[in-house]
Amino acid sequence: MAALATAEVCDSNASHVGSGDLRVLEPTFQIYGQCRAFSGPIVTLKVFEDNVLVREMLESRGEGRVLVIDGGGSMRCAIVGGNLAQLAQNMGWAGIVVNGCIRDVDEINGCDIGVRALASHPLKSNKKGVGEKHTPIYVAGTLIRNGEWLYADSDGILISKLELSI
Repeated sequence: MAALATAEVCDSNASHVGSGDLRVLEPTFQIYGQCRAFSGPIVTLKVFEDNVLVREMLESRGEGRVLVIDGGGSMRCAIVGGNLAQLAQNMGWAGIVVNGCIRDVDEINGCDIGVRALASHPLKSNKKGVGEKHTPIYVAGTLIRNGEWLYADSDGILISKLELSI
């Protein structure tokens, strides 16, 4: 399936943008990984400076889904690194969006997966296993619900209540 261009989606769905059925994330994310454009149904995760649940989620079959992690916008450590990005690729995840930091940028850039994050940070996260899965999260000015659809390319990231078609 060809990737949807986010700019074209916005142009052709102005009424959905106006109603909130199609939302645009604030442009705060850096682009990592080899897939500059990716999309899929969303799986939400809320953690803070802890990546135990991130690993648990990425160990499950991705089936083309996108993991959206609300890391609280923390700039004090990374919650996704090269090993987790490789795991996500191997398990069939389409992408990972991190409201926080990543590390092992060169490794992640070698993975055939789409990754968006606020920044990179060399310090690893805690390992306490604290967080929430499949819960509504608020990231980049937008409420994101488990099961919604994410579309990302070089222009930005869209969240849609429904799957979009070309």
